[in-house]
Amino acid sequence: MIEWVIVISLIVFGLALIVAEIIFVPGTTLVGVLGFGFLILGTGLSFRYFGSTIGWITVGSTTISSAVILYYSFSANVWGKFSLKTSNKGKVNEGELDQLSVGTEGQTTSTLRPIGKAEINNKTYEVKTLGEYLDTGKRIRIIKILSNQIFVEPIN
Repeated sequence: MIEWVIVISLIVFGLALIVAEIIFVPGTTLVGVLGFGFLILGTGLSFRYFGSTIGWITVGSTTISSAVILYYSFSANVWGKFSLKTSNKGKVNEGELDQLSVGTEGQTTSTLRPIGKAEINNKTYEVKTLGEYLDTGKRIRIIKILSNQIFVEPIN
């Protein structure tokens, strides 16, 4: 009786690891390889403990149950509650840099390490220094605008 518990436990654990690999940790392959190893070990032990006929029945039932579990997991949207439903469509400073030019002055509203927030022309932008750290409330000047990045320097 204990042999059946061992075989079934190994197969169920292997299936759980394979599903976890596909759904929760894709790309790591270690979890999937371990799951496949447990499946092989469970079916191999069924051959050893119960003989060829039961071993092949175990192989067939494991294959069918694996296919059913994976199909049901994806088609019934069982894992939908774990997935993100919304997407972030906003971009940093996108389309807002037209009214800015090199030399425009402003004030930091957060610490720049070296990236942070600053208020320029009564609007808040994400700005970047050339490596310096600036505290909140420091006066700054735009020295360069590239793409959607605003580079600033402190005003002494």
